[in-house]
Amino acid sequence: MRCRRLALGLGFCLLLGIALFFLRMYVENWLPFSYVPYYLPCPEIFNMKLQYKGEKPFQPVTRSLYPQPKLLEQRPTELLTLTPWLAPIVSEGTFDPELLQHIYQPLNLTIGVTVFAVGKYTRFIKHFLESAERFFMQGYRVRYYVFTNDPAAVPRVPLGPGRGLSTIPIQKHSCWEEISMCRMETISQHIAKTAHQEVDYLFCLNVDMVFRNPWGPETLGDLVAAIHPGYYTVPRQQFPYERRHVSTAFVADGEGDFYYGGAVFGGRVARVYEFTRGCHMAILADKANGIMAAWQEESHLNRRFLLHKPSKVLSPEYLWDDRKPQPPSLKLIRFSTLNKATGWLRS
Repeated sequence: MRCRRLALGLGFCLLLGIALFFLRMYVENWLPFSYVPYYLPCPEIFNMKLQYKGEKPFQPVTRSLYPQPKLLEQRPTELLTLTPWLAPIVSEGTFDPELLQHIYQPLNLTIGVTVFAVGKYTRFIKHFLESAERFFMQGYRVRYYVFTNDPAAVPRVPLGPGRGLSTIPIQKHSCWEEISMCRMETISQHIAKTAHQEVDYLFCLNVDMVFRNPWGPETLGDLVAAIHPGYYTVPRQQFPYERRHVSTAFVADGEGDFYYGGAVFGGRVARVYEFTRGCHMAILADKANGIMAAWQEESHLNRRFLLHKPSKVLSPEYLWDDRKPQPPSLKLIRFSTLNKATGWLRS
C-alpha cells in the first residue's frame, strides 16, 4: 500500500513538472519583449525590434588568431583587393562604374545618409550637402538625415530630383565625447522609428567632410566599413584599439584586421540597425562600470567589426584626411575630412 502511494506521488510530481515546463515555454514565447541583464540601464531602445522576415540572426565568428591582412601586402603602390574572409576591398580600378550603374539603377533604391551637426559643427552642413549633391549616388533617390541641436542653422541647399532632407532635433551635450557616445543610440532609434520604412541602405558619415569624386553603388553591401587613413600601413599592434580588459571594446594585441574609421560605415538598413544597437549596448555596459573606451564609439565600432566582419571594405580613398599628402597607392580621393582647428570646434 505504501509503495503504491509513493508511486502515485512521484507520478503526480512528474506530471506537474512537465506542465510547469510547457507553461513557462508558452509564456516566454507569448511575451512581447525580452529581458536584458540587470546591471545594464534599460532605455527604450532595448524593446525596439525590427521584423525582417526570412533573415537569420547573424552569428559572430569565434575568436581566432591569424596573420594580419595588409592593405599594401602585394606591392607598395597596389592595394589588396580581397580580405581573408572574401570581402571585396573597394578602390579605384577594382570595379566598372557603368556596369554597376546598369545593375543597380533598375532596382529603384533609396540610400540614406546620417550626419550629426552639433554646436560649431553646423557650419559644415552646407559644404557637405553641396558636395554630396555633386558626387554622392548620382541618379539614385537619397535621403539626408541631419541630427542637430540647432535646426534653424541647417541651410537650404538645392537638392536634385528624388533627393530630400530631414532635420532631426537632438540634445546638445556638454562635451564632444558625450556626443560621440550617443551617436549609435540615436541612429539605431531613428532606424527603428522611421528610416527602415524610407531607405534601403544607410551610410553614417561625419559632417566635417566633403565629397571630392563620385561615390556610387560600388559601396553598397550588407555591412560596409572604411579603413582609417592613419593606420593602413602599420602593424595591428599599433592600432589604437581599446586595450583594457575591463572594457567591452577590448581587442588583444594579436587580434585585428584593419583599423576602421568611425566617420564612415553603413550597409543595408536592417544590418546597420543591428550594428548600431549592438555598439550602443556595449557602450552602456561600459558606462555602467564607469568606463569610457579609448576612442569612444570608434573603439566599439572596431570591436564589433572584429566579431561581425564587414561584407565590403572601402579603401582609404573613401575616408581620407586632407592634412596628409595623397600617396601613390590611392589613385584618387573620393571623401575626405577638412583641415580644421579641431580643438576650437570641440571646445
